[in-house]
Amino acid sequence: MEHLIALLRENARISLEDAAKQLDLPIEDVAAQIQDLESRGVIRAYQAVINEDKLEEDRVTAVIEVKVQPEREGGFDRIAGRLARYSEVASMYLMSGQYDLMLFVEGHDLRTIASFVSEKLASIPGITGTATHFRLKTYKHHGVLMDLEDEQLRLSVSP
Repeated sequence: MEHLIALLRENARISLEDAAKQLDLPIEDVAAQIQDLESRGVIRAYQAVINEDKLEEDRVTAVIEVKVQPEREGGFDRIAGRLARYSEVASMYLMSGQYDLMLFVEGHDLRTIASFVSEKLASIPGITGTATHFRLKTYKHHGVLMDLEDEQLRLSVSP
């Protein structure tokens, strides 16, 4: 199934026919594998990779590092579950290092992000610190290059 997952990561819109050809499997087997991956929760969603810089609407993305006091029974899970429910939080990860959680937060402007940090995030018991970083430009997202010219993509070959 790892080859099928690799195909879907590269192009979630690949047809069953094309996937079957590339994997050298019957279409029915590919369809059954995809159904199995979906039913087991391995595949959670299908999404397009969007170049946000090309959209007409302004969006602000911030990476927020969050320091958490882990709970005795649940560790980081209860606070992480609470944070994940906020609509502003697009992605969240448990991390090693100086901070415990890394949140990718989206809003219409800087004020929206600032309000999220000061009114929602800072008021949660167990959060002991945050550091906020704003996205300025995206060069690569989910393995897809954004806005780089073909000339820049070619690596020079030297003897």
